[in-house]
Amino acid sequence: MSPLTTVFKQGHSFCIKKNMKKILLFIIVCNLLLACSNSQTNTQEEREEKERKNITKRDVSITAGNSYSNLFLDSVVVEKFIVDQKVTDTLARRIRSFYNARNFQFAWFSDDGLTEQARGYWNLHEYVTNYDGDSSLNHKGLQKTMDKYVAEEELAVSASKSFMNTELLLTQHFIQYMLNNYEKGYVKRKEMERFIPSRKQDPLALADSLINKKHNDDKYFEDVNASYRGLKEHLKKYFDIAKNGGWPVVTFSKGMYKKGVASAAVATLKKRLELSGDMPGADTTLLFNDSVEAGIKNFQLRHGFTADGKLTEALVKEMNVPAVTRLQQVLMNMDRMRWMAAEPKGHLIVVNIPEFILHMYDGGKKVFDMVVVVGKEGHNTMMFNGDLNLVVFSPYWNVPSSIVKSEILPAMNKNRNYLAKHNMEIVSSAGEIPEIRQKPGGENSLGQVKFLFPNSFNIYFHDTPSKSLFEKDKRAFSHGCIRLKEPEKMANYILRNQPEWTPEKIAEAMNSGKEKFVKVKDPIPVIITYYTAWADENGQLNFREDIYDHDTKLAKKMFN
Repeated sequence: MSPLTTVFKQGHSFCIKKNMKKILLFIIVCNLLLACSNSQTNTQEEREEKERKNITKRDVSITAGNSYSNLFLDSVVVEKFIVDQKVTDTLARRIRSFYNARNFQFAWFSDDGLTEQARGYWNLHEYVTNYDGDSSLNHKGLQKTMDKYVAEEELAVSASKSFMNTELLLTQHFIQYMLNNYEKGYVKRKEMERFIPSRKQDPLALADSLINKKHNDDKYFEDVNASYRGLKEHLKKYFDIAKNGGWPVVTFSKGMYKKGVASAAVATLKKRLELSGDMPGADTTLLFNDSVEAGIKNFQLRHGFTADGKLTEALVKEMNVPAVTRLQQVLMNMDRMRWMAAEPKGHLIVVNIPEFILHMYDGGKKVFDMVVVVGKEGHNTMMFNGDLNLVVFSPYWNVPSSIVKSEILPAMNKNRNYLAKHNMEIVSSAGEIPEIRQKPGGENSLGQVKFLFPNSFNIYFHDTPSKSLFEKDKRAFSHGCIRLKEPEKMANYILRNQPEWTPEKIAEAMNSGKEKFVKVKDPIPVIITYYTAWADENGQLNFREDIYDHDTKLAKKMFN
């Protein structure tokens, strides 16, 4: 074999070996790349699957016919909001999931204005941003818009750009609030999405679910909210009464219910009082006796009537409110109480509008109650939170422009001496409506003292010369502010830790006729609420008249 042949064969063998190495290397690289590609594909698929699991599936069973709100968003609008606002991935997933669960139904608006949940949440939002120091939720644009919307009892809402933007901003803030104020994982995503109703429900089915099915109300509300817990304790009783057909109808005519009278109507009355727990035992006799009278008195106390034991036509009307309606009231007010701000450990003032009572608390314990007068229909006292930080003795009354226009100007046209007669003066005539104020004195509409807690509604506590109104059972007569029956008692209590303000000095300032502003050393949180059903400190279930028709409107949205 020639040397050339030998070299060729060796070279050929070397080339084959070298090529084989290249081929093997190529195969290995390809496999690695393929494996890497598969790995990336798997990782991407896993991420997408995880994301799908973190977003609630769209609930298309919610329709315009059964939805809580009658306004709906387009999913494209939600996505555009997420992009425009540069929302983080975590928050974006939550927003998508939130609206999927509602089938893109508005959460905070219906076509007649803000929903109850929007007002409740915004009160909580205000409290958190102003008094708990959560600056991350501050948003000047949203604040300005909500100040305007909250002041309107009736608001013509449409699926316009401005309303949709406010709706989505509220949702973003709501989710952010939940993430900020609860430990990670404490509030489950799907539970959070159920905080705001999405569809009408049968009240019996809703009550049954809250009583018997697994839920987290105990964790989110009952364990931390005494008001919610106290009311829920009565839910089963009223559920059972409603489920079993309710209570009998009580008839009424004058002279029908008197001591010693016996009739079938009295037996029916006893049955009615026994079912609601106002009369103990099972007295089936026909006689109107002391037990019946005691039962009537208890019913009167629980429904805001003077407890005189007399059965009136108005009282019988309350007794004949159907049990299922009372069950709805319990459910609606439980929903309202979900938005109650955490009670401070120190002092707290709570005014429940339908109750016409101010409650002063110290460390969760009742200090005193005070009878109040609230706004009449059309001049509703608004629900909000604030801090009482200023007492004004012998105040001027700066008459609101709406009252100047609707009441004072017409009166001035009829009587040129109207202002002098009522101790009023014109401060400025520069505008279309003159600025008018009433001077301090005995006839001043604010009385001798007022108590300020800054808010966008210009609502405050004050004295009044119209003392007779405090003796009525129903006390909705003001233009929106809250009149106190015992303003001097309030002033003494609020300023008790300021030694220079002795009871004698306070009395002198109230009667001086010269306006005097006093800063409160330790401001007291004020919560203005609207509860038509609640459990009092004795555990008794109370009901009150729906003076502003909030229950009527809410029931139409919540129940079918």
